[in-house]
Parts: sequence; C-alpha cells; structure tokens
Amino acid sequence: MTSFALKIIAMITMLIDHSGDAYFKRTTAMNFIGRIAFPIFAFQITEGYTHTKNLKKYFLRLFIFALLSQIPFWLFESTFTSNFTLNIFFTLFFGLLAIFCYDKLVNSKFIVVKNEKINTILKIIFGILPAIIFGIIAELAKFDYGFFGIAIIFIFYIFRNKKLTMSIIFILACIIKYFIEYLKYGNIIFYSLITTFTISSIIFILLYNGKQGKKIKYFLYAFYPVHLLILFLLFK
Repeated sequence: MTSFALKIIAMITMLIDHSGDAYFKRTTAMNFIGRIAFPIFAFQITEGYTHTKNLKKYFLRLFIFALLSQIPFWLFESTFTSNFTLNIFFTLFFGLLAIFCYDKLVNSKFIVVKNEKINTILKIIFGILPAIIFGIIAELAKFDYGFFGIAIIFIFYIFRNKKLTMSIIFILACIIKYFIEYLKYGNIIFYSLITTFTISSIIFILLYNGKQGKKIKYFLYAFYPVHLLILFLLFK
C-alpha cells in the first residue's frame, strides 16, 4: 500500500467521521470509522519528516494550513458542540516539532557523562522530554487529539524500523487513552468500540510499502479546511 493509498483511506474515513458529526450532531457508527484517520495522518508525518527535502518548508506548510483551517474548523464545530479546540494541523505541527527536537538532541555531540552507554541513554531521555512538553501543551491548549496525538506521532517515529514494537506500543497507547476516558465518563461499549477502531488503523499502516504513489500533497492539505467549510454550510 503506497502513501497515496494511505492518504485516500485517511481522507475518506475523516470525511465519514465529520459528516456524522455535522449531520447527526451526536456520536454514531460514522465516528467510530473516523478513528482510523488520525493515526494514518500521524504516521504520514513521520514519513514526511524522514523523506522531505526541505524541512523548513514542511514546518511552514503545516503551520500555514493550521492557521487557514482554524476558522473553518471552529465553524464546523459550532454545528454540534460549544467546546472549541485547535485543529489537527496544530497537532501535526507539534508532533513534527517533537521528533525534530528528539533527533537533534539524540544525535548531538554534547557529553553529559564520559561513559558512552550512559551518555546515550541520557541523550534519549533528554530527547523524549520535548515530546512530553509539547504533548502537555497540546492537551492544555485543547489541540485535536491533545497529548495522545503528539505521543503516537512520536511512537511511530521512534519505532519506525521495528514494526512489531511500534504496533504493540501503539495498541497499548490506545488502550490507556480510552481506558482513562472510560474511567471518567463510563460506557464500556462505547469506549471499547472507539479503541478497537483506532487500533485497526495499524493494519493499513503495516501494509505500507514505503512507496509514495501519486502525489496529492496540496490536495490533502486543502481538503481539510474545504470539506469542513462545506459541511458547515450544508448542516449549520
């Protein structure tokens, strides 16, 4: 499965999710299907970071579309909730920033202690700290997917060459996130379904063959604010 195929799956499941929100104004099976989308987008961020030819432009592109998408996102949210959040591009931007900081710190030449193994471990710990900080900011600032969103981008990047480990940690992260929400709000069936559908996204990610396929970079970015605006106009 190419990157193009993954993006199409993510866009379709996201559209189903948001259409359910806009039309029914409540949680439906369409929202469960929509849980597949974000982990795929998160995975694509790690691939983009690994393969981009210009990291500065990548950061700038995400940030610009985060700003451009915010008003359509708020308008869309206003059709079914009074709890406003920051759109998914902010989450993706912070996730990209987290893995960038991790790389810089882990691969830096600074020496904490003379023992090489201990020094490597300490640099990894220092590299993880920015991700935790960005995750906390994302949670407090009410980014879409919050701390969890930053965490899974980080997980997908750190364990990108160890697919089994990546899958297990991703599954555990999903279980922990939704178990905490279950403890807060109850409804075991609802959170079991949310967890199951979120975890199912790993199937598509594991089918990824490392090839790009057709290029739809700007179409994907534009699709997000445009479809939100259309849904708002249709179902306001």
